[in-house]
Amino acid sequence: MIKPLGDRVLIKMKEKEETTKSGILLTASKEKPQVAEVIEVGPGKMVDGTKEEMLVKKGDKVILNKYAGTEVKLDGEDYLIVSQSDILAIVD
Repeated sequence: MIKPLGDRVLIKMKEKEETTKSGILLTASKEKPQVAEVIEVGPGKMVDGTKEEMLVKKGDKVILNKYAGTEVKLDGEDYLIVSQSDILAIVD
């Protein structure tokens, strides 16, 4: 398993599925989807001697910057490691 350091967050992108009116499933578009699930969260980082609070937690659905993160592949699965600052919102 990957354990992010500092204010980094390990996420898995949600696949964007498209279906025709007749029910045929189309492959995901080439544009990167922006909704992801948080898999692991780092401990946070120190800023001016104070620990910065992590605002996301494991299992959260988040929206992030379109071009954020570093792609990582582990056990055949694709993940992204992003900074908490690259996460724009938590989806309820």
